[in-house]
Amino acid sequence: MVSTSDAKLVAQSYIESLQVQSLGQHDRKLCFELLECLLERHPNEIASLGETFFYGICQAMDGEKDPHCLMLTFPIVETLVRIYPDPSGSLASFCGDLFELLGSYFPIHFTHLKDEDAEVKRDDLSKALMSAFSSTPLFEPFVIPLLLEKLSSSLPLAKVDSLKYLNHCTAKYGADRMAKHAGAIWISLKDAISNSLEKPAMPFTSEPLYGLGFQENEIATEALMLLQKVTLQNEALFLSLIIQDEGINIVFNSIASHEHYNNISLQGKQWLHAVGRILYIISKTSMASCNSVFESFFPRLMNTLEISVTNSSGDCTLNENSFPSKKFNFGALYLCVELIAACRDLIMRSKDLAPKPDTSQETCRYMLHMFADSLVNAFSSSLATNANEVAHGADIYFKVKGLQILATFPGDFLPISKFLFANILTILMSIILVDFNKILLWKLVLKALVHIGSFVDMYHESEKALGYMGAVVDKTVSLVSRDDFNVPFSLKLEAVSEIGASGRNHMLKIAQGMEEAIVAKLSDYVHGNLKSAEKTIQLLECYCNKILSWINETGGLEEVLLRFVINIWNCIESCKGFSIQVQEEELLDATMMAMKLATGSCSEESQNIIIHKAYSVISSSISIPFKESLDATSSIQLEELRVSEQIDKSSHRDDQIDKFSLRHEWILSLFASVIIAVRPKAQIANVKGILHLFMTTLLKGCVPAAQASGSVINKLGTKSHETANSNDCTLEEAVDMIFRTKLWNLNENGVLRTCGSGNGSKVGLTDLCLGFSSNKLLQVHAIVGLAWIGKGLLLLGHEKVKDVTKILLECLLSEVRIRAMELKQGLLENSYEQHAVMRSAADAFHILMSDSEVCLNRKFHAIARPLYKQRFFSTVMPILQSWIIKSDSSVCRSMLFRASAHLISNAPLIVILSEAKKLMPVLLDGLSLLSEDILDKDKLYSLLLVLSGILTDKNGQVAVIENAHILVNCLTRLIDYPHMMLVRETALQCLLATSELPYARIFPMRTQVLQAICKALDDPKRAVRQEAVRCRRAWASIA
Repeated sequence: MVSTSDAKLVAQSYIESLQVQSLGQHDRKLCFELLECLLERHPNEIASLGETFFYGICQAMDGEKDPHCLMLTFPIVETLVRIYPDPSGSLASFCGDLFELLGSYFPIHFTHLKDEDAEVKRDDLSKALMSAFSSTPLFEPFVIPLLLEKLSSSLPLAKVDSLKYLNHCTAKYGADRMAKHAGAIWISLKDAISNSLEKPAMPFTSEPLYGLGFQENEIATEALMLLQKVTLQNEALFLSLIIQDEGINIVFNSIASHEHYNNISLQGKQWLHAVGRILYIISKTSMASCNSVFESFFPRLMNTLEISVTNSSGDCTLNENSFPSKKFNFGALYLCVELIAACRDLIMRSKDLAPKPDTSQETCRYMLHMFADSLVNAFSSSLATNANEVAHGADIYFKVKGLQILATFPGDFLPISKFLFANILTILMSIILVDFNKILLWKLVLKALVHIGSFVDMYHESEKALGYMGAVVDKTVSLVSRDDFNVPFSLKLEAVSEIGASGRNHMLKIAQGMEEAIVAKLSDYVHGNLKSAEKTIQLLECYCNKILSWINETGGLEEVLLRFVINIWNCIESCKGFSIQVQEEELLDATMMAMKLATGSCSEESQNIIIHKAYSVISSSISIPFKESLDATSSIQLEELRVSEQIDKSSHRDDQIDKFSLRHEWILSLFASVIIAVRPKAQIANVKGILHLFMTTLLKGCVPAAQASGSVINKLGTKSHETANSNDCTLEEAVDMIFRTKLWNLNENGVLRTCGSGNGSKVGLTDLCLGFSSNKLLQVHAIVGLAWIGKGLLLLGHEKVKDVTKILLECLLSEVRIRAMELKQGLLENSYEQHAVMRSAADAFHILMSDSEVCLNRKFHAIARPLYKQRFFSTVMPILQSWIIKSDSSVCRSMLFRASAHLISNAPLIVILSEAKKLMPVLLDGLSLLSEDILDKDKLYSLLLVLSGILTDKNGQVAVIENAHILVNCLTRLIDYPHMMLVRETALQCLLATSELPYARIFPMRTQVLQAICKALDDPKRAVRQEAVRCRRAWASIA
């Protein structure tokens, strides 16, 4: 513990004997840390040293340039100010000398940055210096002139810092000290705002849009913030300067010349924008400022616009002849809307204050009350009568914005009559319904209606809310429920989703309307109206992407989701027969996704209701065996599974299969969607019967049934579920049913029936996967089903996934096993069928490893064990690698590479990097093989992305060095891959990364690479050409 006397002696010795700036950086830093410690721990002893200590500190700091040391010296100044609080004491006499040192660092600028300085950022230094500047009001005579001087600098950095420092110091120095600089500050701010606008202007559909849409850089933004602060601090003084400013009055006096937006010069637009932004900022600063601005400028603007005071009756309705041919002066229109917007924003901010201020006697309120009805009529009439004229976007934007702002004033401040409010909504909705071909006008009006809707919903303006519901929401709902409007369907959906998102009550009405439209269109489709399919798909996509998303984000509208799902089931249940002959797969997929998303967003209680409804519909159409009767004599009343002995070689489709009836397919698919989406604790009755049904239907190629089987298995794997449904089916019972129970009979003719319903051999899913039936298409469907069931087990980390993997690997090698059994006749055909089986087994590894969007994901409440991908990859990949080495069959090798590609492309990159050296040969061979078939282009691209990740990692680069030659050869071949632009672009990016490999490895291939890149320079895609230029530059520099 250092005594007070010792501390004083140390300080004296420091001042008298230590030449700080003659020391090295590390020693200087220690000196400043010592000084900081003395000031903080022994302030009284230091204060007693008086002027001598001030002199010593100045000498120690003088000329310091090291960032680490400066991060100590600037706070030392702040501490020094605190221990000398007397404004007339030692600090006052040394303020000039102290600030002379501080001022030399402004603005902070790094001429170079060493590695050891990287931890000290410029912003950190600048903030430390700013705090030192504002540490005492005694610095004001030195700081403010310096900052104003730098504000006129040509360096943008100096301007921005000056504005930030001024903003910070203004509050610290106080209104009295800042008042004498008011004139200079105003002139500097006006110049900064008007001269810091970047072009081109923002489009008038942008959100948010300030002023006339000029892009305001950081200088203008900081200047406007400072203007608001100084106006609030010295209100009367700055208002006087601004209102009497010659430049602003010149703009107002010349506003008559700004009749049309297109006729205003660029400089004129910039000045107009600047004046509008200045008046907006100061008007919303306080009620007194707003009153002064309105009193000075609003009557002049009304005069220019030729808008008169509303008649005394106050009864004002839309009269299209009020302004029959009037074209607003654009400059006055813009400034008028900016002032009204500022007043509204000020009022809305004041509503949140407690107690609420009394605004009944305010000048701005009085003036708006006098002119509001006339303004509404003028804007409305202008939009209505000029609808057929070509107007500039700026003119349209500010008329629509003016109506929007007037409609969203709180009723207690500006009591617009319900008739006038209805007029605003009527004119805006007429544009939505009629002027849809004027895209800018239509988009702006829709945004205005959304803002108005959000206002009436948020602030509980009951009378306005009622009017909005009738005039806007109800008419918007009718857009999708009726076909007697000419509005394009895509715009109808946009209007519906946007209006719905404006408030909870509006969404309830919109969601109900959308739901009714979907059900009606769906009913039309199943009764034979194929044309309704396209609109139904669009309705479902809008419902999923907009309505459901909004409900999920907002919460609290679960009853809407439950009603939607139940009504879809009611629709399907009521349609006893489908009149259509051709299935619209896209419509079924869209309906399934909507069913999954809506069901998945519900609570367990609601999901139980949905499951009960879905089960009742499917059980009334298809007999599902109950657990008590699931034995050798039970049956499912579906068509016999007659499967053709042929697979269409050209399309790889199973067109020869006896299909379900379309109604059965819809019911099964939607029921599967419900099962996929429910939570693990949801109550699913008769799990064994449902699994039996799904496993039977998946053999017909019903992929949703396969996905639902995997979901059931996955969600049975929780203790809570096993406890809740212990009397029904446990996970182990379900697994045993899938892998051990013989569910079907297979007769000599290839007809598969439920076990007990015919003669033949008893078979289970595993038997069918291993080719027990001669029908290869049946085997393919079984493998797909097994893959989805295996995915459910894999996510759980269940040991049975090993059996699934073993079956799939046996299928991969099945060609070797059956080669001796092939007959001379039909060899090509049989080979083709067998290759299809092997391909499906290889692609099963994609199902197992990939992240699915349609099932077994977090969105649909799947149970996923951490690191399941890593464990599976580490287990299976070595097996595939060893078999690739041993295999002498080209077909087997290709399928093994295909399976390996699925594993590699879906594994976490960190796992790939740890095994990169071992995986490179497989990865490169896989790239070569996958590039031969156009159908594999997506897999090829996924594998290239993995290679790109390896090459951009330092550890990965080490792993590829041994295979550099093979790697470059592979990539140069992919540069002109014709089937996918992304493959060519990524191949070039990988080649660019290889240019950083050791010189001795890549230099021999330099000529080969440059020749290959030349072809890419003429690629039809610009992105590829750009990558080729970068790649050529990198390889050409290797010499």
